[in-house]
Order: sequence, then structure tokens, then C-alpha cells
Amino acid sequence: MPVERLVGLYVTDDESYQAYRDAMTPILTARGGGFGYDFKVAEMLKSRTDAPINRVFTIYFPDEETLKGFFSDPEYLAIRQRHFAPAVTHVTEMAKYER
Repeated sequence: MPVERLVGLYVTDDESYQAYRDAMTPILTARGGGFGYDFKVAEMLKSRTDAPINRVFTIYFPDEETLKGFFSDPEYLAIRQRHFAPAVTHVTEMAKYER
């Protein structure tokens, strides 16, 4: 069953974050996944966490197994370490649901 995550980030380096997105998207799409929505957030009015959020998106996969495989893929992990780690200081998983 398709699964989707709603994620909030605090991006501190837009250029490095975009490099992350550019590098990881081919791996994501090869596994049948993608981004459903993607927003830059100017003001957060209410939150369940103290972590700041300035980017919100949904990411989807054909099933839970594919999601887990994607996030444990060595190529993805290398890209994440190179580009995501220096660009993002907070990650908030807001929801995960079946579509």
C-alpha cells in the first residue's frame, strides 16, 4: 500500500539543500517515489515541537518496504551526508500515513 510522510525541516543553507534534492531525486524516482507537495514557510503559527520549521513537504513511496530501502540505500546515505547534513539543522516528521 502506498505510504507518504509529511516532513518539516529547518533549512539553513538553501544551496546545499538544493544540491541534496538534485542528487537524491533520481534515486527516489527510480524506486517509484516522489514529492507530492513542497513549501517554503515564512511564518509558523502553531507547532507541536520547539524546533523551527521553514520547509514542509510530502514524500511518497509505493510501500513501506520501499521507503525503508530508500532511506538505507548507501548511495542515498552518502548524498545525505554530503549535502543534507550541513544544510538542515532540524527535521520534524509531522505525519506518516497510507495513501
